[in-house]
This record gives sequence, structure tokens and C-alpha cells, in this order.
Amino acid sequence: MAGLPERALTIPNLLSILRILLAPMLVVAAAAGQAGLFLFLFILSLTSDALDGFLARRLGQVSAWGAQLDSWGDLATYLAAPIGAWLLWPSLVRREQPFILLGLAGFLLPIFLGFCKFGRLTSYHTRAARIAAILLGLATPLLLVGGPPYPFRLAMLIFLLAEVEEVAITLRLKRWRANIPSFRHCCRLPPE
Repeated sequence: MAGLPERALTIPNLLSILRILLAPMLVVAAAAGQAGLFLFLFILSLTSDALDGFLARRLGQVSAWGAQLDSWGDLATYLAAPIGAWLLWPSLVRREQPFILLGLAGFLLPIFLGFCKFGRLTSYHTRAARIAAILLGLATPLLLVGGPPYPFRLAMLIFLLAEVEEVAITLRLKRWRANIPSFRHCCRLPPE
């Protein structure tokens, strides 16, 4: 395939591509009023997100292109999920609006800074971001099926802290790098 890096179609990358393809399907399911299908696709998307990075490391298939693909999958999912939730559960979204808006702003700020500074998604995949994604991945479906809001709110606050770390990494780096585990690790990188 022209334009793709060598070994582009690995299992982890295919999982990221699946997540990108699932994003519009989330919105379509929600627009059709199919809450069960929406939840299934959302959980499938979250599962593919959890597996792609794990498998990339486990199979020795970590790449800058794969990191970017994973980030595009995250972007697609994190934009489609709130739209779908709004279509299916508008009163829930209104109730959780401050947390959702903070989360979206926190998610979009590092993306904006990364594009301004490096011309691309940042793709750091920090430990804090992975922890926050797991927590949100557990708390969000729980919230959508009528569970308590507190796990979602706590997960969103942890997510915001992870995004602050990504902003700090972007501000510190001189050139783009993928897969930086933490700000502390960023500070230990050799001068560029």
C-alpha cells in the first residue's frame, strides 16, 4: 500500500483502524435511538483502545505511525461518544455537562498545542493518560446505564490531570516525539 510505513497493517494498528471506523457508527447508532448498540460499539471501541497499545508493546510492534493512528482513534472516539450520549441521554449529558465540557476542553487543548507546535497529534500515551482512559472506560458505561455519577466525575478529574501533564510535555519538547511515559521522563530526555 502506497504511503504506509513498512509493517503498517499489524494487529495493533488494525485495532486502531477499527476504533476510527467505529466512531461514525457510534453516532449513527445513537441517531437511530439504538442505546444497546451504541453501548456495545462504545465498549468494543474502548476494548480495542486498551488492546492496541498492549499488543504493540507485547508483539514488538510499537511505531511512531502506530502511536499516531492510536491517537486518531482516541480523537474519533472521544468526539463521537459525547455526541452519541447527547442524542441518547440528553438529560444525563445536561446534568454532567460541566465535567463533559471540562473533559473535552482538557482533551482538545493538548491536541491544539501539538498541532500548533509540531503540526501533528502529540501521541505521548503517558501512564497517567492510560490510567485515566481505563477509569473513564469503566465509569462512562456505568454512568450511561444509570450508575452513580461519582466514578465518572472522579475519572474525569484524573483525566484532566493527565491532560495537564501532556500540555507540560508539549511545552517542554523542542521536537515531536511519541510514547513519552511521563513529564518526569520527558525531563530526562537528552537535549535536542
